[in-house]
Amino acid sequence: MATNDPNNAHGLPAPDVKLAQCFLAVDDHDKALAFYRDVLGMEVRGDVGFEGMRWVTVGSPLQPDVEIVLEPPAADPDISPADRETIATLLAKGVLRGVNFTTSDCDALYARVEASGADVLQAPTDQPYGVRDCAFRDPAGNMLRFMQRRD
Repeated sequence: MATNDPNNAHGLPAPDVKLAQCFLAVDDHDKALAFYRDVLGMEVRGDVGFEGMRWVTVGSPLQPDVEIVLEPPAADPDISPADRETIATLLAKGVLRGVNFTTSDCDALYARVEASGADVLQAPTDQPYGVRDCAFRDPAGNMLRFMQRRD
């Protein structure tokens, strides 16, 4: 069946696509696990070791079909030593990408995460684009932003 969507150049129905996993580099899985599980309340869905590396999969109980995979920096076994060092340096500086979350209570979440000793980047702030948000770095330096939609 064709569609009238001008963004669908092939005239085919849109595929059924949903996010399943995203990946964050972490340099200490035990610290990351304590943060994501104990502070943010995520479930541990997997903890796998392979060739001296470790991958821990976590997810919100509210989203059973979406997972965050906490992977070692430069997990590719074929990466050059120079590239591995560069990635570790960027992770330590906190300049790798992060994850945005939604929450129903930005201020309560902020208080909980701040009490854990996490690195605060931004206290709860009302943004002009309709959200109240705050931001932290996880133990590896990844930026995490928590947004609450304002009514």
